[in-house]
Amino acid sequence: MEEQGVEAVSLHVGPSRIELLAPLGPDTPVGRFLAKRGPGLHHVAFRAADVGAELRRLAAEGVELIDQEPRPGLFGLQVAFVHPEATGGVLAEFVGDA
Repeated sequence: MEEQGVEAVSLHVGPSRIELLAPLGPDTPVGRFLAKRGPGLHHVAFRAADVGAELRRLAAEGVELIDQEPRPGLFGLQVAFVHPEATGGVLAEFVGDA
């Protein structure tokens, strides 16, 4: 996904999936994350029937969001991120069908 600055591979594990990401360069979001924190867990993703509705629900509760609207993600899915400061330091992602 050049527009997100990553190369990705997805491994299906039962009904879930593990994604491995590699930055396309040091100036990408994942490249900067690795330079700052080193390799490891980047984020946890949660399936949502309606990503936009989840964002509106969280915003109404005062949760700090990175994305105000869903955006295209890997595999044609819609994604949106919640700021790590709102989730105990872990970047959280909502994922749903486009």
